[in-house]
Parts: sequence; structure tokens; C-alpha cells
Amino acid sequence: MPSTSPIAPCDFVVFGGTGDLTVRKLLPALYLRDRDGQLPDDTRIIAVSRAGLDAAGYRDKVHGELERFVTSDALDEAVVDRFLRRLEFAGIDAADGSTWEPLTALLPREADRIRVYYLACAPRLFGPISENLAANGLVDQHSRVVLEKPIGHDLESARAINDAVGAVFDESQIFRIDHYLGKESVQNLLVTRFANTVLEPLWNSTSIDHVQITVSEEIGVGSRGEYYDTSGALRDMVQNHLLQVLCLVAMEPPTYVDRESVRDEKLKVLQALKPMTPEDAERDTVAGQYGPGLVNGVAVPGYRDEADNADSRTETFVAVKAEVRNWRWAGVPFYLRTGKRMERRHSEVVIAFNPVPHPMFPGSEGTSEPNRLVIRLQPTEGMRLHMTAKEPGPGGIRLRPVSLDLNYTEVFPHPSPDAYERLLMDVVRGNPTLFMRRDEVEAAWTWVEPILANWARTERVPRRYPAGTDGPVDAVTLIERDGRTWNEGALR
Repeated sequence: MPSTSPIAPCDFVVFGGTGDLTVRKLLPALYLRDRDGQLPDDTRIIAVSRAGLDAAGYRDKVHGELERFVTSDALDEAVVDRFLRRLEFAGIDAADGSTWEPLTALLPREADRIRVYYLACAPRLFGPISENLAANGLVDQHSRVVLEKPIGHDLESARAINDAVGAVFDESQIFRIDHYLGKESVQNLLVTRFANTVLEPLWNSTSIDHVQITVSEEIGVGSRGEYYDTSGALRDMVQNHLLQVLCLVAMEPPTYVDRESVRDEKLKVLQALKPMTPEDAERDTVAGQYGPGLVNGVAVPGYRDEADNADSRTETFVAVKAEVRNWRWAGVPFYLRTGKRMERRHSEVVIAFNPVPHPMFPGSEGTSEPNRLVIRLQPTEGMRLHMTAKEPGPGGIRLRPVSLDLNYTEVFPHPSPDAYERLLMDVVRGNPTLFMRRDEVEAAWTWVEPILANWARTERVPRRYPAGTDGPVDAVTLIERDGRTWNEGALR
């Protein structure tokens, strides 16, 4: 079992302490780190919310929720009791500094005490909360603030949020979290590329035909309908998750992996993305919206019913053809797609290599397909290299597609920490490597905004697709007009 070293004693102060993210992700992650001995005895978790609870009521609530979101084999009665004793509750209005006395009473001045302020709330509150933290004397050099996505609704609002938070916290204290960067398989992209000499010489336009990045979800919008209907898949997924994965695939080798060098190289990729002209946005983007259908044999409603908006034009599916204009990737298209209520839940990166330059076996049976490296991000993490081999037997050469398969669960049987577990510990340690820097966020918005502007100007209506399918047919057309196809079914 990989060793885990304890973090320094600290306070986790979670604004939005009764919200879905906190209950479903943050508290289970902190519980599991407590179970594995990473939380010192005097570490506290303080939930901040307007909900009418006291500390005892909040502990009762969390006790019941842990049983929902932590697997039964990970629940230990003694650890649960210890974890619940860490919990405090402050019932305040985060935007109204005059109501903050219950929180300030829980946070007396303590020299060298690390305090993590996790803003698991609406982005419009990021600035006011930061201002009230400063006004109440709750910010010093040992403080950190964690910002959940989305960082704004567009470039202008992202800059406004960054300005407001940056007026209180130094950039080194601000951790813009994207949980995808905490996934083991996403981090392994760096090791796959830069620790294997067999791959790095091929990782360029000379050997690679194109790249596909897919994030497919079976779930719909659920309780997030009100938020999602003002956001959509382009803002919710492409601007952050998919572009961050693209950066790790396309970035140049840093001198070494440290706190800033990786983020420097990711920024260069975002700045090298070919800007989307109105013509590009019209030709190279697809927007879709799911209608009623079957997911795993169960009938589910369409998006408009779930969002309670019969006229909604919000996209739940996006496909984009992007291009990184630099020496390494010139001419290599990057196809991105993401959608809700898809046929299955999976995320993958496909590196499609060029076909062989000359057919060496013209009289053979079977087919020779271009090599593909499929990096699976979820639900089963691993890698699969698709190759061509000779099928054993006499009587000529018969070609057959085969694959070399690495399943992380089989090779590394001990479960790895969840993304939030890892990232929360990195915040306490002050390690920003897996978090987005301000210039990254704004560069991503700079690339996405022309797409949004074109969709608004043309009043584009998302193409409907039945729930439980692979999205609208336009996404197939997007890639097939280039003589390519989406990687389908290879990971089932």
C-alpha cells in the first residue's frame, strides 16, 4: 500500500457546507484521508451555510450522508466518530459581513495555523466572501482559498472574479480546482509521455494523424438544472476539463515537474490554439441537446423536462475540432466531445498514429489498421495500444488487430485516492501544480468566447439526440468529413 504522510494541522472552512458538492465529494474525501491517518488530531472542518443548523445537527446530517457516499467497506465506526468530532458549523450569510460573528468566534488568531477556505458556492460570491474574510481579519500568509469551477461565465466575469479574489489573496494562495487534474490517469499522461523514450519521439505531427478527447456521461443534469441552463456543456466541460486534458497531451516537456513549470507549458498550449473565427465556429463545432430516451434500459426524460424549461437552447453535448498551431502539432486536428445522457460513461484520450506509408502485405488476408494509443481516464483507468499482428497458422499471412492492455486496477491493486482527496492535501501543502493559474483560466476563456459569440449571433439551436445514444449525427459528420471516425466500442 502506498505510504501517506500526515499534513500539517489546519482548518478546512467550507462555504456551501450543506451543498451537494460538499456532501457528495468534499466530506467523503476528507473522511477517507482521516481514515488513512493524514489528518492530525487538531484538524477541524467548519461548514458555513445559511441552513438553520447547529454543530450537533450538522454532525447528524453528515453521519447519514457518509453512509450514502462512502462505500460500506471504508466506513469504520471509530474513524466516523473521530471525523464527526472534527466538524463545526457556522450559520451565517456569507455575503453579509455583519453576520459573521459565529464564524469569527470559531477562528481565533493562531500563529502559523493553516486555514483553507473552500468556496463551494456560486461564483458571484467568491469576491464578497474574500472581502469579508479580509475585513474580519481571517486572512494571513498561511491562508489558502480554493475556487470551484466555473470561474466566471465568460472572460469578462472571470477577470472580475480573479481581480476581486486577487485583491485579498496572493496568486500563490489561490487554488482554482479542476478535479480532472487530480485523477490518477490524467496525471499519468505526464509520466506516459516523458518517462518513456519509446513514445516521446513519436509524439508529434510526423507520426500522429489526430487526437480525440472524449468525456461521456450517462447522467443528466439532475438537481443542477437551474445552474446548467445558464451554463451548458461548453462552459461546464470544454472550457476547463477538456482543455486541461488537451494541454497535458500537447504540452512541451518541462525542464522538470515542479510547481510552475507544468503550468507554464500548459499556458503555452492554450495560447497556441488557433482562434475560432465565425466561419470556424460554424464549421468546426457541434451543439446538441438530449431528448427522452433509454439509458441502460431505463426510460429517462429529455433535458427540457429536467431543466423545467420547454424552450431551452442550452447545449448538453459539444463536439469541437481544434488545432494547436506550433511546431510539434501543426496540421494535427484535436477532436473534443462531451455530452450528458450518452450511451455509456467513459472518458478517454485517443492518440491515432499515421498509417504505414506502404502496404507490405498486399496479398494477405485481414486488415492492417493504423496504430492507436487509447488512454482510459474513467471508469476503468488504463491504456491500450492497438496494433496489427500475424494470426498464427500456416498457409499465408493473415493480419489481425490486437492490443496491448494495461489495466491500472490489475497492476496496482491498492485503490488510489480519489481526485478530491489528493487535491485537498495538495492545497494544505501549498502545492499548486495540479491547479489552474489565473492566466490559464483567462486564456481558456479567450479561446471559448468566439464560439459562444457565434452561437448567440446565429441563434444556433442545439441538435436533438435521444438519451442513451452517442450524441447528434452532426458530431459524426464533423470527424468523418476529414476521413476519420470516432473511437467507438473499443473499451467496452
